[in-house]
Amino acid sequence: MEQISHLSRDAAELDALDRRILRVLQRDGAISHAELAQEVAASPASCWRRIKALEAAGVLGPAVRLVDPVKVGRGLDAICQVRMKTHTAEVRSSFEAFVQEHPEVMDCYSMSGEWDYLLRIAVADVRDYERFLMHTLLNHPAVASSSSHFALNRVKYTTAMPV
Repeated sequence: MEQISHLSRDAAELDALDRRILRVLQRDGAISHAELAQEVAASPASCWRRIKALEAAGVLGPAVRLVDPVKVGRGLDAICQVRMKTHTAEVRSSFEAFVQEHPEVMDCYSMSGEWDYLLRIAVADVRDYERFLMHTLLNHPAVASSSSHFALNRVKYTTAMPV
C-alpha cells in the first residue's frame, strides 16, 4: 500500500508494514532509511515511499527530539484545572490563544465535566509555578478559578501512539 486511504475523516487505513514503520519511527526518529528497511523487512525505497505517503496523509508530523525537562530546569509538572467565567466562542478562543503564547504550558485540553480546561505546566519549582499562576494565568480576564496539583513522580511518559 503506497498510498494511504482514509477510513473516516480522521483515521487513515494502515497495513501491517505501515504500522511496523510507525512503531520504529516513534522509537527512533533519527534512524536511517537503510536501518529502518532492515528492521521492518522491506526495501529502503518502499520505506521512503511509505514515509512520504504517511507524511502527506498527516499520519506523520515533523521529526523532533525530546528534551529532558530536569536537565533544562523544568523539573516540576503542575497539573492545573481551569474554570472559565463564560463559555462564549470569543472567550474560549482568547484563552486558547493565551495558552499557545506561554511556552511553560506544555499541554492544554478542553474538558467535559466540572472544569473547562486541563493544563500541564512545566516549571522549575513551586515558586516558579506560583509566579505563573498568580501573575499570569489568574490574570487572564476569562479565568474564574483554578485548582493545582503537582506531579510527585513521572510513572509513565510516552509520546508513542499505539499502532
